[in-house]
Amino acid sequence: MEHIFEFSNISAYRGGTRVFDGFNLTIRKGENTAILGPNGSGKTTLMKLISREIYPVHSEKSRMLVYGRNRWNVEELRSRLGIVSNDLQQEYGACARGRDVILSGYYSSIDVWPHQMFSADELEHAETLMGELGIEALAERPYGRMSTGQQRRFLLGRALVHEPEALLLDEPTSGLDIPATFHYLDTVRRLMRHGTQLILVTHHLHEIPPEISRVVFMRDGRVVADGGKQQLLTSGPVSELFECSVEVVERNGFYQVLPGSR
Repeated sequence: MEHIFEFSNISAYRGGTRVFDGFNLTIRKGENTAILGPNGSGKTTLMKLISREIYPVHSEKSRMLVYGRNRWNVEELRSRLGIVSNDLQQEYGACARGRDVILSGYYSSIDVWPHQMFSADELEHAETLMGELGIEALAERPYGRMSTGQQRRFLLGRALVHEPEALLLDEPTSGLDIPATFHYLDTVRRLMRHGTQLILVTHHLHEIPPEISRVVFMRDGRVVADGGKQQLLTSGPVSELFECSVEVVERNGFYQVLPGSR
């Protein structure tokens, strides 16, 4: 089976801090996966490695492949993997109009620029995506004047312009209120039902949709557990992961945590 990600014996730094030392992780194509861990576990570094914002330490013993390759034509990769990160949300240009946020996905740029040209089909596709995401009324609103949830939906549309095979989402409902959270999760679930693979990086159990089958636990730059959702999303393993006593509750395929007994 083809793999989306293959990380073998990876070492990586952020600034002067070594985050990964011999990190290993493989995610197969079609395998909906949640990568769960506390702050400081290495999740952000993993996102930056995948998006090529940082690079691993070169070593003949290490390997970092995306869809089986270590070198990619950016245009080709966009059609296979869409990425929405917290850093992108924070750094995106405040003056960009909503429609242009979507269109910028064709060039992986921040806002659109005079030299960038869009076909009639691309312009129509952007309008269609805004309609599907319920944000067509915000097409002319500046990004900086949108709510957090509205920004997230536009960035999701930006990632979807190439109709990627898989989405990599970083804590997608962080900062959203309850209705916005439910709307975003419903949208992601609809995409999954239509065949889009989801790799979710988070520390929030409530973000994990029922369609996720595999859960990976990360702590201190290492994978500390890897298995089925029903096996790992229980009170004991989650308490150990976060080093905090919790009770995990499941309802209709969704999970939530409550304070555990001390």
